[in-house]
Order: sequence, then structure tokens, then C-alpha cells
Amino acid sequence: MRKKSHFYFFTLASNMILNNLSILNYKNIAEAHLDFSPNVNCLIGNNGMGKTNVLDAIYYLSFCKSYMNQSDSSVIKHDEAFMMLQGKYKRRDVDEDISLSLQRGKRKVVRRAGKEYQRLSQHIGLLPLVMVSPMDWDLIRGSGEERRRFMDQIISQGNKEYLDALIRYNKALEQRNSMIRHDYRDPLLYETVEQQMCAAATTIHAERAAWVEQFTPIFMHYYTAVAGDGEVVSLHYDSVLNDMAMQQVLAANRERDFALGYTGRGVHRDDLELLLGDHSMRRTGSQGQCKTYTIALRMAQYSFLREASPTTPILLLDDIFDKLDANRVERIVDVVSSDRFGQIFITDTNRTHLDEIMERLQGDHCMFTVDGGVVTSDNAK
Repeated sequence: MRKKSHFYFFTLASNMILNNLSILNYKNIAEAHLDFSPNVNCLIGNNGMGKTNVLDAIYYLSFCKSYMNQSDSSVIKHDEAFMMLQGKYKRRDVDEDISLSLQRGKRKVVRRAGKEYQRLSQHIGLLPLVMVSPMDWDLIRGSGEERRRFMDQIISQGNKEYLDALIRYNKALEQRNSMIRHDYRDPLLYETVEQQMCAAATTIHAERAAWVEQFTPIFMHYYTAVAGDGEVVSLHYDSVLNDMAMQQVLAANRERDFALGYTGRGVHRDDLELLLGDHSMRRTGSQGQCKTYTIALRMAQYSFLREASPTTPILLLDDIFDKLDANRVERIVDVVSSDRFGQIFITDTNRTHLDEIMERLQGDHCMFTVDGGVVTSDNAK
């Protein structure tokens, strides 16, 4: 029997607003103090000027890491000793002050209302956020690790037990791999570690399976909303635990693991199959279909998090309109202009493009120009 999922759904969500952002020595941005609209915020500038770095700073405040999967030291501005981010939010009608500081060679420090977290995992989920980026291409073309990260990020934001199981599983996995590398063969040495792995793996598998079942129809809805009718998409959860218990997997593969030098099978090798019709999107999808697919995945992620949390996530749209036909751009704008979406940040290289989008959205907005890491407000509302 499948373990009951720990997602909880709310009929009403309160918008979360990032009112102000201060940036110091983050990537190519030496210093910036930005006041935002509660609705739509646009950043215009040429490629490489720092638009995405502003969005990445917002992302960093939510997840304590860069969206680009960069090392911590690489996000500190060149030749500087530290970086600092500070965001002032309105969350469920309560002011939230979040700061994150990082010195080279030291651990990052995250504070909420001036009080430091004991564990970074305590912060995850407080500031729900979804980023749509050209890097999402890796969800289709990349390895299973990219798609596992996608699942883990979504589930972890609304499920602390799942995040705890992931941490416990990865710690036990690291211990088991160390024992294998040192060629320890005593079964008793493996018993405790494998018990921890199996308990965590059961939780991880059950929650992932429940999530895929709930998430797939939401994703299908958004794909049709952007692409129109005529294309059928679906998702399939590929896991060795679909057919075997984790303890059976470990026992059956122990000798193979000794030969490999690491644990070759388990939930750390799970994958999410992305299908167009009956075929893999990786093999059959056109460039336009792949981009539509990843945008729909992120829109579905947003919708899922909105329903699973009492707080409406922030939506970051990084250069997503490039290489899309006018019809798909129009449909995306129609989707994000609905009242299901809260505060939105959009980057683009085309000012005319953004002006047209803002005219269609017909709401309060702020426009910023980014040039060489310097962010200036155009005072357009």
C-alpha cells in the first residue's frame, strides 16, 4: 500500500511580496538597492549585463544557493571578500526581513528577523519561488540528476519530512559508499547504514510517486494552454523501487557495488521521463516544443506550489520569450496575467517587447535598466 502523501492543499493563498532588495558584491553587481512593484517588475538590458544576476539574487534568498548551480565562492564579486543579500518581504500580511551573507572560505549565514538559522534546511519553503530560465533546457537534454533536482525542489518546499528524508538518505549513502571504497565486507557494518537508507528511501519513493500523480494533469493543462490542442504530453516516474523494496535492491546489487566502487542503484538514480505522445521528448521534440515543455513544467510547478502552500510564490521569468512564435508568447502572457499569479519578475533584451507585454497586462509595474552590473529604475508605473 502506498504511503499517504504529506502534501496539504489550501483553497486560498496569500500573496508574498518582495518589497525591497539590497545586493552587495553579488556576481557583477557591486551594489544595488531596489524597490519593487507588488505586481510586475521588468529588467531590460543586453545579454551579460546582469539582468539574470538580479533574479538569481532573489532565488538565492529563497534557496540559499544559486539557480545556476554555481559554487558559493563563485557568486562573490571578483576581488571582493564577501557578498550580502537582504530582502524585505510581506508574507501572509507579516513583514519578513531575510539576510544572507557569505565570506570567502567561510560558511554562509542566513538570518530571519536578525536571528540566524541553526540549519539552512529550516529556511527552505519559507519564501516559495519558481524561476523559468533558458537553463531549463537541461531538464530535457540533461541527465536524470537534473530531473531529480526538479522533483526534490518542488516537493521539499511543501514537505519538511521529505526534505529530512533526503538529507538522511544522502548522508547514509555517502557512508555506504565510503565503506565500499575501503572494501569493508562485514555485513554487520552495513546493517545500520542500510536500515537508515531503506527507511528514508521508502519515504522518498512514496512522496515522489504521489507527487507525479498529482503534478502530471497540472502540467498537461499548462502545456495545452501554451501550445494549443493537438499534442499529448505526460510524465512517468522511473524508479527501481517501483518493483522492489530498497533492502532487496541493496542485497541484490552488493557484489556489483563492490565492483563499481559505489552504490549503483537506489532512489538516488530515479528519473522522471518526459514524454511527447509515446516517445521521449529528448529524442523527438523540436526546439519550440522543448521550450514550451519546460515552460509548462515551470508553470505547473508554480500552480502546484500555490495549492500546496498558504503563500503564493514569486515568479521569475528569465528571457523566456526568445525563439517563441507570437502565438505562444501571447498565450504565456495570457496565462501569467491571470489572478492565480502573484508578483512577477521578467527579463528581456527588447524594450518594445516588454512595453507590449505591460500594455496587455494593464497593471502596476516597475521597469529597470541593467547595464554592466548597474541597475537603475526607469520610474515607470
